[in-house]
Amino acid sequence: MTGERESGPPTPGSVPDEIPIADPEVSDAAVDRVVDVLRSGQLADGPAVRSFETAFAASCDADHAVATSNGTTALHAALEAVGVGPGSTVVTTPFSFVATANAVRLSGATPAFADVDPGTYDLDPHSVEERIRDLGGDVDAILAVHLYGLPADLDHLADVADTYDVPLVEDAAQAHGATFDGEPVGAVGDVGTFSFYPTKNMTTGEGGMVTTDRSDVAAAAARFVNHGRASSGYEHVELGHNFRLTSMAAAIGSVQLERLGQFVEARRDNARILTAALEDTPAVTPTVPDGREHAYHQYTIRCGNRDEVRDALASHGIDSAVYYPTPIHEQPAYDGVGVDVEAPVAERLADEVLSLPVHPNVSREAAAYVGRVLAEDVEVAGV
Repeated sequence: MTGERESGPPTPGSVPDEIPIADPEVSDAAVDRVVDVLRSGQLADGPAVRSFETAFAASCDADHAVATSNGTTALHAALEAVGVGPGSTVVTTPFSFVATANAVRLSGATPAFADVDPGTYDLDPHSVEERIRDLGGDVDAILAVHLYGLPADLDHLADVADTYDVPLVEDAAQAHGATFDGEPVGAVGDVGTFSFYPTKNMTTGEGGMVTTDRSDVAAAAARFVNHGRASSGYEHVELGHNFRLTSMAAAIGSVQLERLGQFVEARRDNARILTAALEDTPAVTPTVPDGREHAYHQYTIRCGNRDEVRDALASHGIDSAVYYPTPIHEQPAYDGVGVDVEAPVAERLADEVLSLPVHPNVSREAAAYVGRVLAEDVEVAGV
């Protein structure tokens, strides 16, 4: 993205022949920062990583941040840090990227899937409480995903977590820049995690972060991602992994973080354009409850003829994607895993959701074009 985006309605202008669903950008400043790191010779877990952790913690209003090699390792480390392990049960959503549940299983725990809210697509607190009662209260954590960049209902999920005295873990892999009741996500619960995959709202190429206000959780996560090492020496007090972030990735992340506000505002701007254009169509546009600020990692609509709409958009040079076509509990890798699952909302959403280009490199004119094509040239069925 270059320059500042002007406010006001979109004006006529050129629209590219192809509008991709994602278009990662790494600036010259990030390249220069990486070169500085390479020349320093401190390439692995060096000062650039510590600086990135400090800056990212501040951006989340968190007391601590621990960098990791990717979003999945961040989630795995966070679960381990709050005491999830073999024999544990974690209540989570079936409507997410599979990494959410994979991290639970990699920690040795078992996922227990609750259903999602039909309006927000996030974990439904009522379904969570019902699932916990079905399990006789025998659960060890609640893992909520801020799907597409919309914060989950953290107030009610925290109430459920407090009732059963279990930690609340936030999977904020898609929610950089989102807020709940004015607070950045990532440290509202006991611990949060982020991904810096190239298509996310900010990137390090590959990378992740654990954020928390709890010093015990931060210390446990830091040990776990560094072979259980207790200090800078060679005392290893517990089993751990090498989940460390490289200094080169941290250098990219530091520059990206400086631009995160600009990136997210561009996404919100494009989302407003799309929502206005689709107002009179049968498409169901994103819901944003009061008190929550959406970061629009994805702009996701629902329609009754999703595959036909996707084909029609492609014929106009507009890319789109389905996140996610198969709920986690219906994936082959999860056959027979966990407890019996009843998630009719998640299963229905998997047949109806379609994500449209909303990233910062979509110009206002291009966003308006996408909306206009859907409103005027594509037959969209209701749900």
